[in-house]
Amino acid sequence: MDHNPSSSRTDRKTIERNRRNQMKVLYSKLNSLVPHQNSREVTSLTDQLDEAANYIKKLQTSLERMKEKKDSLMGIERSSNNAGGMMISSNSTSCGGVAAGVKSPQIEIHIIGSALEIVLITGLDFQFMFNETIRVLHEEGADIINASFSVVEDSVFHTIHSKIEESTLGPGAAARISERLNKFIDDASGL
Repeated sequence: MDHNPSSSRTDRKTIERNRRNQMKVLYSKLNSLVPHQNSREVTSLTDQLDEAANYIKKLQTSLERMKEKKDSLMGIERSSNNAGGMMISSNSTSCGGVAAGVKSPQIEIHIIGSALEIVLITGLDFQFMFNETIRVLHEEGADIINASFSVVEDSVFHTIHSKIEESTLGPGAAARISERLNKFIDDASGL
């Protein structure tokens, strides 16, 4: 079999040209994802790659901070040097080995016609339960009219007013919501 050296060289050049074109397309895609301060300024490829790497690092740091903030708001402690965790204040008194800030949550549900009033009382360590209560109400289709909270010493009092349309949600919607919330509180109290 006769092998033409100039044909082989042409194939390699074509392959290399295609590879470079593909790399340009990929660099361009990457560059388009990075926000630029001076978009009119022409930057070198290495500067564009450095900028993309720095932007990704910044996003990773920001994501980690948001996760820590979420955990803190949800009352979850992180194992690494308590970063983002909830701290019970130093003036908490201990009672039988349990800090005063740790209280079992309580819930009172009042059904008045199509209105539903929920009073959720938690310790400082159970604040995430408010979010879960709102989630249950949304899942059940209740319209939240008003939600508020107040903190008294080591207790948080959440009050939620919602409206239930029995015609839309079906008969027994208030009882179903009440049952779900009470079960949720009972399960959380067993933590």
